[in-house]
Amino acid sequence: MAKGYWVGNVEVENLDEYKKYIAANAVPFQKYGARFLTRGGKHELREGQMNSRIVVIEFKDFETARACYDSPEYQAAMQLRLPHSTGNLAIVEGWEG
Repeated sequence: MAKGYWVGNVEVENLDEYKKYIAANAVPFQKYGARFLTRGGKHELREGQMNSRIVVIEFKDFETARACYDSPEYQAAMQLRLPHSTGNLAIVEGWEG
């Protein structure tokens, strides 16, 4: 079964407040078995435009990735993020090649 991923690209405008989101998202991420592959690490943009923070989170499958995002726990955590950052997030199914 193909894994599921969250691919996020975020610009944090208030890091002190954003840290509250980071603390709150630990609950749903643990519940749904999320594993960070990268979380705001060093990157080099080669094409196009992106925000400064890139996050890739792995889940056991696409449905679990969707369920985590839709969960009440994550939706509550997300409310802590929205006023203090802008960005994009896609839920992507991995490739079984």
